[in-house]
Amino acid sequence: MKHIKILMLFIFSQLILAGCTKDFAEKNDDPNAITTITPNLLLPHIIRSSVTAVLNESWGTGSLLVQQTAKYQFVDEDRYIWGNKDGIWNNYYNTMRDVKKLSDLAASSNQPAYKAMALILKSWMFSIVTDTYGDIPYSEATSGLTDNVLKPKYDTQESIYNGILADLTTANTILTGVNASVSGDLIYQGDLAKWRKMANSLRVRYLMRISAKTDVSAKLQEIVANPAVYPLFENNTDDGDYNYYVEAPNQFPNFTNRIGGFDEVRLSKTLGDILQQYQDPRLSIFARPTSSSVTAGNPQYVGMPNSLNPTSALNYNGGSNHISRVGSFYYENSITAAGLLVAKGYIMAFPELQFLLAEARFKNLITTSTTAQGYYEKGIETAFIYLNTQMPAGYLQRTGVQFSQATGLQQIGTQKWISLFYTGMESWFEWRRTGFPVLQAGADSQNGGKIPVRYRYPLNEQSQNADNLRAAVARQGADDINTKVWWAK
Repeated sequence: MKHIKILMLFIFSQLILAGCTKDFAEKNDDPNAITTITPNLLLPHIIRSSVTAVLNESWGTGSLLVQQTAKYQFVDEDRYIWGNKDGIWNNYYNTMRDVKKLSDLAASSNQPAYKAMALILKSWMFSIVTDTYGDIPYSEATSGLTDNVLKPKYDTQESIYNGILADLTTANTILTGVNASVSGDLIYQGDLAKWRKMANSLRVRYLMRISAKTDVSAKLQEIVANPAVYPLFENNTDDGDYNYYVEAPNQFPNFTNRIGGFDEVRLSKTLGDILQQYQDPRLSIFARPTSSSVTAGNPQYVGMPNSLNPTSALNYNGGSNHISRVGSFYYENSITAAGLLVAKGYIMAFPELQFLLAEARFKNLITTSTTAQGYYEKGIETAFIYLNTQMPAGYLQRTGVQFSQATGLQQIGTQKWISLFYTGMESWFEWRRTGFPVLQAGADSQNGGKIPVRYRYPLNEQSQNADNLRAAVARQGADDINTKVWWAK
């Protein structure tokens, strides 16, 4: 009898437990929870994280390297005293896993538009990683889960660029015949014609990037001669940028920085002097008048030299009140007659394309009815438009700006450098490729009087993928900030 009572008690308790568990599961099951990942859910994260990552790198290092900004405090970065620099590497390889998921989901759900967008974003992201480090994992990257490749080989930069250009061509082909509705697009809000233009405009960028190593004239000419087949950006409405907002989590990256951290970065004397020489009103967007001059009722812009030692930086021109801070457009919200303006994230825009075409035309890599001067002037005009401001009357005829065959390449490079202020790493990549504007390392820099031309590979690669890293270094050259990447040699 005792055993029967125990058995009955056990059965009763299990029935109650089952009922409670069932009730618990039902009450804690969120009917609004996402249980299936779809392309439109992945795309916003990919865009936001990748654009923000390169902006953060530009603020911390890229804009310093090309002397658009300089460091007032904590100056090691500006003097090239670098530790482990793995931000670009980690951010982009992590995000690239989601790009691969986006591509796979697009294929399995028969949504080719997302496939094309994945190819474009993949191409752009890999270009940033390879132009930052050189040879990198590419063909075997993101294959850990699918193919159990945990130590991917490093591909040559030449082969990576071949892959990038091929993927962009494929994206253009896919989008040629697609008429679909997509969501989650934070760049063009589902306008696939604009994505197609971005694919081809990026091809122009990357063809010019490798133009010193291989003859790209035939491919460039094919693009510019066939706008129906290879449409390019036509004006600023085609700009490939991500519009940040005032509210979290879509705020411009600097908006969440502490004021002290923001003020460590100041206007570089190099950029400030050039803009003042041209009487260029963009100076008032990139920077602010010094606090002391505003107090005195006579606003003045003063940039500081790059790579000063800590004491010289703190005391330059009498201290922080006498050095221009970076413009409010890149920290606080800017109020203009047009309303609230917030700085944008950047992939590629119409002005940059015009400067690239100006260079190609100047070098006779393309033949078009538009001259190099025509592309150059359009690039300047639309660079002002990009910043929601207007080019002053007569600006194109000013000394140093007026186009000259004798100095054309330097003028193109310099105006492109100005237009790429704090947009990412492209200004550094393009300065390394063209040599314009002419920059000199600061007097107190710690790299033998040289401006770095690449990042060293991340430390975790030395421990986790050492054999493949060593093979890349043996092929490419010393793992050093002065070793040029393939397209720059």
